[in-house]
Amino acid sequence: MQTLPAANAVAGPVTRPWMAAVSMLIAMVLLGFVDNYVALIATEVSIWQFLAVRSVMALVLVAGLSLAGLGTLRPRRWWAVAVRSLLIAIGMMCYFGSLAFMPIAQSLAGLFTSPIFVLLFTVLVLRQKIGPWRVIAVATGFSGILVVLGVQNGLPGAIMLLPVAGGFFYAMGSLVTRLLCAEESTISMLAGIMGLQGLIGACVLVGLALIDPDVPQGAAGFLLRGWVWPIADVFPLIALQAVVSVAGVFFLIRAYQWGEASQVSVLEYTIMIFGPAFGWLLMGQVVTPSMFLGIVLIICAGLIIAVRSR
Repeated sequence: MQTLPAANAVAGPVTRPWMAAVSMLIAMVLLGFVDNYVALIATEVSIWQFLAVRSVMALVLVAGLSLAGLGTLRPRRWWAVAVRSLLIAIGMMCYFGSLAFMPIAQSLAGLFTSPIFVLLFTVLVLRQKIGPWRVIAVATGFSGILVVLGVQNGLPGAIMLLPVAGGFFYAMGSLVTRLLCAEESTISMLAGIMGLQGLIGACVLVGLALIDPDVPQGAAGFLLRGWVWPIADVFPLIALQAVVSVAGVFFLIRAYQWGEASQVSVLEYTIMIFGPAFGWLLMGQVVTPSMFLGIVLIICAGLIIAVRSR
C-alpha cells in the first residue's frame, strides 16, 4: 500500500460526503490491487531497486500533478518535510518488504496498527488523557497483533515483525504530519516520500554492491539482492505500481479534501477487504481463520479509535 500523505493534514467541514466516500473506496481498490504485485516483483529484483526505479516514475507523475495546479512541490519547512518523509518512507519500506514473505492480509494488518501506536504516542509523549473506550481499543488491537503474528507459517520472528514496524514508523510520521506539517501541500509531502524512498534505495544498492552478500534465490532475496539487469520481465509491474499508487493516493487526497477526516478514515479499512480479495484472485493467497480473527480485532480497534476521536 502507498503512503497516505493527507490523512492527518487535511481537516475541514464535510462538503461532499458521498464524493469523499466514493473517492476513498476507489483509492482502496487501486492500492489493494496493485500492492499484490510486489510479491511478483520480489522474485526478480530487490526492494531497493524497486523503490529506486519506482520513485523516478512516481516523481514524474507527482510533478505533473503539481503542474496541473494540485499543489506546490516546494515545502514551507524543508526539515519538517524531511523528518516526516524519512519516518513514513521507513514505514512503507517495512510494509513492502514484508509483502515478499507473507500474504497481503498479514502485511496490511501490521501496517494498520498505526492508529494504535498514534494513540499510545499521544498518551506517552504528548501527555493527553484518553477514556476507557480507547483503552479497550488498544487492548483489542494488540490482541489482534498477537493473533496475526502467531500465524508464522515457518517464517522467522523478525520477518513477522516487519509490517508491525511499518505501522510503528507510519504512526510516528502521522504525528509529525499533525504537529509540524499541517501547512505543507500534499504534493510536496508526497514528493518528499517518493524522493527519499528512491534515495534510500539507491544508497543501499551501492552498499550491497560493496559488500556483495550471498543472496537467496527468488523472493527470499528481496531484502539482500543488489542491482539486477535487465529487468524487462518486471519493469511493467514496477511501472504499474508507480502509476496506480499515485492514482490511488490522488483519490485518497480528494477523499480527505471532500469529507470530514474522522468519518472518511473509517473507510480506509476497506483495503483489508480489497487487498486480501485481490490476493486470493491474483495470487491464490488464503486467509486462515486465525489471520481473519486477528484482522477483525485490529479493524475493531481502529474503528473505535476513529469514532471516539470525533
